[in-house]
Amino acid sequence: MGGFGNFAISFSVISILSGCMTLYGFGLGTGGPAVMLWGWLGVGLFVLCVGLALAEVTSAYPTSGALYYMADRLGGRRWGWYTGWLNLLGLLGAIAGIDYGAALFTGAILDLQFGFRATPGSTFLIFLCILLLHAVLNLFDVRLVSLLNSISVWWHLAGVALIVGVLVIAPDSHRTPSEVFGHFVNDTGWSNPLYVAAIGLLLAQYTFSGYDASAHLSEETSNASVSAARGIVRAIWASWIAGFVLLAGLTFAIQDYAKTAAADVPPAQIMIDAVGTGGATALLLVVVVAQLFCGNAEVAAASRMVFAFSRDKALPGSALWRKVSPRTQTPVPAVWLSVGLAAVIALPSLYSATAYGAVTAINVIGITPAYAIPIFLRLRAGDRFTPGPWNLGRWSKPIGWVAVVWVGFVTVLFCLPQTAPVTADSMNYASIALAVVLILATAWWFAARRSYSTPSAYGSEREQEEIAEGIV
Repeated sequence: MGGFGNFAISFSVISILSGCMTLYGFGLGTGGPAVMLWGWLGVGLFVLCVGLALAEVTSAYPTSGALYYMADRLGGRRWGWYTGWLNLLGLLGAIAGIDYGAALFTGAILDLQFGFRATPGSTFLIFLCILLLHAVLNLFDVRLVSLLNSISVWWHLAGVALIVGVLVIAPDSHRTPSEVFGHFVNDTGWSNPLYVAAIGLLLAQYTFSGYDASAHLSEETSNASVSAARGIVRAIWASWIAGFVLLAGLTFAIQDYAKTAAADVPPAQIMIDAVGTGGATALLLVVVVAQLFCGNAEVAAASRMVFAFSRDKALPGSALWRKVSPRTQTPVPAVWLSVGLAAVIALPSLYSATAYGAVTAINVIGITPAYAIPIFLRLRAGDRFTPGPWNLGRWSKPIGWVAVVWVGFVTVLFCLPQTAPVTADSMNYASIALAVVLILATAWWFAARRSYSTPSAYGSEREQEEIAEGIV
């Protein structure tokens, strides 16, 4: 991949047409327009700090192991071990969240065109079909993945422009700026508005995740010490701008707030009210294709993480998961394991109406701490850290500490219950998923700690030759 291809995979994984759209209904009842719009701006600024700090460490350690390799180099084997397990949880949660969101929107299109009423079972079946599609696409040469990601960038940008343009022109009326930027809504059951507003930040924080994909594809990117770092930062600020335009366009176009909030897929209701069933179907198709691009990129990133972690004998059955196809040189078993575990993570959606919020929270509380650990260790290392060619200079420490504090805040926040009263159905299962992974990682550490070891360096000439022979 070149620099644009590397940027494209992170931009595709962030996917504002996936995250913003699938959690838009969640945002309507959890703080409403005020939290969605102002929260997007605030969260985007903090995430940019995380991305800048992470990009600096990526420039020094551009490997497909990415976060866990950085943590290992800067803090030792056990830091790398737990970072890898958290990173893996977040990536798998991202696949589940993205592809299940695509299944929800596919069901909305089928409803508009054929009167198909989606049930949890039928939505899950669509979800499995999407997972299968992404697995098959990722079995081909990495150049196909790169091509699809490059197309995805322009599809997302053109899609946002089309959707917002239609929603500016077509509706009979629009919300006032005071309603869009000042209207607060609380349908969570909690009485504390600050708590509700904080929970409402999930929409933005979930969307702004997955940009470590640029780091995971480092070993398949030319001049990765610069290109991968730039890819992370560019993907965040481009998504920050385009996402704000999309959220504002949707919110200004709401005709009946209560009807929209009660809809199965609220963005679909906004489009139906604006351009009718036929036009809404066309716009939803743009969204679904963008979500498919996003899910495909996430499977690519997750499978490389599984491959790299298995290469260092950190997963049960590592000998299988680190195998690559002799024909395409892609990690085929790692691809199948990634989509299989994503399907397991989404299983609660068959039984719980609130499970999708928990699935997206799993992504946030898994992957976001994994971003902060290498940043924290880089700060702790001080002058012992040797920066790569892309670095922040004197801004490294202040930006790094802002990133670490922000990650600590959102990790605790998204383990908390999102609706009240807390029952078996409304429980936030993200905290349970996090506990299970940490327990599994601890138990497996004692079984595999003697065999687990990350290479001393991926950058030597000899190891680059080995990478060229054995890795995509």
